[in-house]
Amino acid sequence: MLGELIPVAVDPQTADRDFWARFHELRRLRHAELHPDDPIEPDEVVELRMKNVNPFDQSHYFEISRDGVMLGWLSGENTLPASPEHETNKHLFWADAYVRKEERRHGVATRWLPVIARLMEQLGCTVLGTTAERPSGHAFLEWLGAEPKLTDIESRLKLSEVDWAMMRRWVDEGAARSPQTRLEVYDGRLPEELWAVYAKERSALLNTIPFENLDIGTIVVTPERMRHHYERLAAIGEVDHELVTWEADGTISAMTDILWAPFRRTLIEQQFTGVRPDARGRGLGKWIKAAMVLHVRDLYPDAEWIVTGNAGSNAPMLKINRAMGFKAYRTHVEYQVKRDRLEARIPA
Repeated sequence: MLGELIPVAVDPQTADRDFWARFHELRRLRHAELHPDDPIEPDEVVELRMKNVNPFDQSHYFEISRDGVMLGWLSGENTLPASPEHETNKHLFWADAYVRKEERRHGVATRWLPVIARLMEQLGCTVLGTTAERPSGHAFLEWLGAEPKLTDIESRLKLSEVDWAMMRRWVDEGAARSPQTRLEVYDGRLPEELWAVYAKERSALLNTIPFENLDIGTIVVTPERMRHHYERLAAIGEVDHELVTWEADGTISAMTDILWAPFRRTLIEQQFTGVRPDARGRGLGKWIKAAMVLHVRDLYPDAEWIVTGNAGSNAPMLKINRAMGFKAYRTHVEYQVKRDRLEARIPA
């Protein structure tokens, strides 16, 4: 019965094998429903990721189970005072939840509301952010009073359909238009002596992303955060590849990066691509995107797809992606709701 269902906090550091068994069983169901075309992360990789202690962000985990079967899962995250982003992001709490398909519309999801509200109050957070991509998720968040703030389009490039001659041409044209600009590729960890200048420029570029109406603070990359990022990647076997254009004065004008992992060899994740505003109009975006896809082809011959995400309003990047052959694959919406409105929806 619903009355017997109680959210229970989970600590990945001390969780026993019974917990992990029921968690992974629900995780596989979720993956089959939401991401059936993608390789699933191995259990041990997920466990390592969840056990990783992040000095900049705090994670929270809760389960609802019955008779040894997990019916629902909730995870949340907020910044810690040690984070350089804390001052402008401390009011934000980000959550993700999933309910087993056959248990939906029975009030299970509403059991998360007091948990989230209590956590937000304890942490001093006033705005909840979460994502939906399926009708059931959209309907629940609309009932909750959450407002759609950002539409994100996931696009995929099938490597067997790439116009490689055009990619080569984009690279040649980019180099010809910017003869003083040097393009460098870094496979794996970026040399540590470059971290300071890279972190500063990446921070500036990330803050030019169109977030539409999303309430989000300043994004700050630091050498310390880069170190933690690289250590986390190494722990789970992921490899970062960076492509950067350097100007003659030693500044960075554009960058793009991808992630590869042995457990999803066919799928490459393109992370961030940015061009400094004063360097736009020279074809740098096309140059670095084309150079990266050519690099991927040579480096990972068994890769089949490159996947990336862009705000629906990011017309310049979407235009480049569509010209390369990226096609829209799915769309999700970022919602936000204030804590007092969430509290008003908590059942008596």
